[in-house]
Amino acid sequence: MDRTCYDIEHISRYLYAWPISNSVMSLRLMPRHDSAQRLFDFEITTDPPSAINMEKDCFGNSKHVINIHRSHDSLEVTARSSVQASPAPTLPDSLGLGAWEEIRSWRESFDEWDFIHSSEFARPSQALTAFVDRQGIANPGADPLVALLDLSDTLHRAFEYVPGSTSVVSPIEDILGSGRGVCQDYAHVMIAVARLWGIPARYVSGYLHIVDREGRPVRAQASHAWVECRLPDLGWIGFDPTNRSIAGERHVRVAVGRDYRDVAPTHGVFRGGGSTRLEVEVAVEPGVPAGWPNGTSAARPACARSG
Repeated sequence: MDRTCYDIEHISRYLYAWPISNSVMSLRLMPRHDSAQRLFDFEITTDPPSAINMEKDCFGNSKHVINIHRSHDSLEVTARSSVQASPAPTLPDSLGLGAWEEIRSWRESFDEWDFIHSSEFARPSQALTAFVDRQGIANPGADPLVALLDLSDTLHRAFEYVPGSTSVVSPIEDILGSGRGVCQDYAHVMIAVARLWGIPARYVSGYLHIVDREGRPVRAQASHAWVECRLPDLGWIGFDPTNRSIAGERHVRVAVGRDYRDVAPTHGVFRGGGSTRLEVEVAVEPGVPAGWPNGTSAARPACARSG
C-alpha cells in the first residue's frame, strides 16, 4: 500500500499576564501508530524545561503529562513527529442487506457504548432535531454507508467554515443556529446525527496537509478534526465533513474519543498568571521516505525533510 510521509511540527505557546508558580498539563500530541498509519519519530520539548511522563488513556491515545514547579511567565510546548499515512480506503457502493440489523445489534454490547451514546459536545437537542428535520436526514435511508456519505455532503453544504466563529467549548447549538463554525463543530454535529441513527461514531483529532496554489505547505493555527464511524465489514471509516472527503493520505490521526474534550491537544491547570493567551502554529510538510526501519519500533525516524 502506498503511503505518504510527513514531518510535523506543532507549537503551543502560552503567554501569561503575570508569572505563574505551578503548571500541570496533559498533552495529546503524539500521532497514533497502527495498521492505518505508522509513526517513526516523535519528541516533545518544553520551554521552560519540565518533567515529562507518558501514559495511555482509556481510548488508546498516548498522553504526556508535564509538570513545572517554578515561576514562569510563558510556556512553549513543541511536538515534532515523522509519520507515514495511508490513502483513503476503497469503499463499496453500499453495504447491502443486513447492515442496519448488524449495527442495531451493537447496542446490546458494551464494546461501542461510548461511541453510540451521547457525550458533552455531541448530544441530542431541540436545535439538532430541527436541523435534521429541515435537512431531511431524520431517516438515514436503506444503507448506512450511503447515509454517512450523504450526511457529510449535507454538513459541508449547510455550514460555512469561518475561523474564530466558535471556540473549543462551543456547543453544537452555536453552529446549528448561525450556520458558521470550524472543523470541530462539523465533527460534533456529524457524530451527534450518526449516533441518533445508532451508528458508532467517534471524534478524531489530528493534522491535515494543506498546500497553497503554488503547491507549498500552509502553516495552520490549529490542528484538524474529523469523524470515524464503525460500519459492518469495513470497520472504522474516517469522514471529513469540513472538506467533504474520506480521510486518507492527507490526514494524520493523533487521538480519538467521544468528542473534543477527550482529545484536546493541550489541557491543564496552573496557579496564578491572570489572563492567558494561547498561540498555536502547526506545520505539516511532505517528507521523503528514508528507508523502512528494521523491526516494528515506532521510535525510529523514517522520513527526511524534502527540499
